[in-house]
Formats: sequence, structure tokens, C-alpha cells
Amino acid sequence: MSAGAALPRRLPPLAGLAALAAVPLVGLGNYHLHLAITILIWGFVYTAWSIMGRFGMVSLGHGAFLGIGAYVTAMLWNAFGLAPWIGIPIALALAVLMAFVIGYPCFRFRIVGHYFALVTLALGEVVRLTIVALRDHTGGSLGMTVEGVAGGTSLLALQFGDRGAFFYLALAVWLGGLWVWRLVDRSMLRYALEAASEDEDAAASIGVDVTRAKLAITMLSAAMTALGGALYAQYQLYINPETVSGIGISLQIVFAVIAGGLYVQAGPTVGAVITLLLAETLRVAVGHDVHGLDGTIYGLLLVLFIIYMPQGVSGFALALWRGLRDGGARRADAGAAAR
Repeated sequence: MSAGAALPRRLPPLAGLAALAAVPLVGLGNYHLHLAITILIWGFVYTAWSIMGRFGMVSLGHGAFLGIGAYVTAMLWNAFGLAPWIGIPIALALAVLMAFVIGYPCFRFRIVGHYFALVTLALGEVVRLTIVALRDHTGGSLGMTVEGVAGGTSLLALQFGDRGAFFYLALAVWLGGLWVWRLVDRSMLRYALEAASEDEDAAASIGVDVTRAKLAITMLSAAMTALGGALYAQYQLYINPETVSGIGISLQIVFAVIAGGLYVQAGPTVGAVITLLLAETLRVAVGHDVHGLDGTIYGLLLVLFIIYMPQGVSGFALALWRGLRDGGARRADAGAAAR
């Protein structure tokens, strides 16, 4: 494809990126800027999950990696004064190690499908209970506050008094997540994992190292999720086990990705918009008067999406656009033939 032919396809993404970059400059209030930052952070986390989830590896325990990223980074900063520039790589290494320890026996002995989901579900809960048990260091179920810096702004501590500065940091991380998604999508690893998701024996017979491929994508997803957890902790400056670990947050990740579109690059981010707007709407409408209402609605919507829109909002919109485009092209060809 020539550069001239590719330019029209690149214009919408470039225009969208320019619009995103201008968000802090248009005079939005702190609340709306906070929503934008939160969407970018969760959009990155959901993208990290979809990198492995799209190949049939349904993890219900990504809250474990999110919690490791958030708590390890915060604890190293609070207890030892280690800046996030040092704490984040350590947290990522621990998340990757945990992904290997859990993933290798599962993939080696072909624990797949519902059984793999149950293993990861237990992992997320184990990490949450560990955080609660280490209350002297983590604050337990009450959570912990990340120590702020004098003046509220420090690049070394990744703390910014100006929300606009953190917006650009979150934007850069989110774009990095989309870039990784695209790299995986264009790599041979994608074809190996797609083959393995269909039939592991057949994939192995043509030379695919199924265990190695699954481990690679799982560890990559774990590292990205841990990075998202660390970024969330540095932004909120407060974390607790319920918001960054455990079953609830893990299921929220799955719901958001399925709702947004598992197989579309921007789908997880669309899922972040849906879940955040839903949560904010419920908070404004009923506050915290009805305990568990958000989880109930998430569950009902998840069932509806699986039944009526399994490709998610992004997948449905993309299929609709392609149908309209192809239909227009056919009508144009038919008109030309008639003339």
C-alpha cells in the first residue's frame, strides 16, 4: 500500500490522538480530568488482560498482578524511600515470576478452560488475603496511603500536583499498551496462540511450543497489569485490597473487556469508558445506599453482552461499519455495471 493510500486510514487515529492530547488544554474541571485519567489507566489494564484473554486464556485472577504492582511499589516507597523508578521494575519482576509459577504447571499439564480460570481465581484471592494478613505493612483491609512529597510534585516519585501532567503520563502508558497489543497482533506468537487455542495437539505437531507461547503471553500480560497497578497507586495515593486485588476487581476487568470488545484493539478502552460511566452514574443516582448494586448490574450486563453482543460494543460497531461500507461498494459496482 502506497503512502498516499495509507494516509486516509491514518488520519482518524491521528486526529483522535491530537484530540486526546488537547484534553488538559480545553479547560476541563478537575473532576472531568480525573475521569479521563482513570479511563486511560483502566484502559491500559484492560488492554493488558485482553492480550492473553483473546486467545482463550481466560484469567479471573488478574487482580493478583494489579495488587502486586500497586502494593510493592507503594511499600518500597513508604518503607525504604525507593522511588517508583526502582520499585516498579521490582514489582513487574515479581508479577512475572508469579505468572511463571502459576502458568508453567498449568500449561505444562494442559490445565485449560474452566480449570485454568478457577486456578487464576484462587490466585487473585490468595494475593488479596495475603495483603490483608500483612496489615502491619499494608494497612490490611483499611488500605494504605502512599506518602506524598513536599510540594505535591516530584518526577522522581511520579507524583504531580497538576492533574494535566499525570494525564500525559497516563496517556503515554496507554499508548504503549496499544502498541504492545499491535505488536502481538502482527507477530508469529499470535498465530501460534490461535493454533493452540483451537487444538493444542495439532499446534504441537506443526512445531508450536505451546507451553512456551502461553507462558510468554501470560508473563507479558502480568507485567503490563502490574504496571497499571503501580500507576493507579501513584495517581490515587491510596490503595486497599478491594480496589486493586481480589475477585471483584478481576471480574470487573473481564466484564469491561468483553463489553468493550475483546478482539478489537480499542475495545478494552471502550470497556473502560462503559464501566466508569456506569459506576459514576450509579454513584450519583443511588450512592452507596444499595450495597452490591454495581456488581449485580455488571453481572446482568455481562450475560446480556455474551448472549446478544458477544463481539462487544467495538466489535459490533466495526462489523456494522464494514457491512455498510461493503454494501455501498456493491451498490456502486452494480450501478456502474448497469451503465
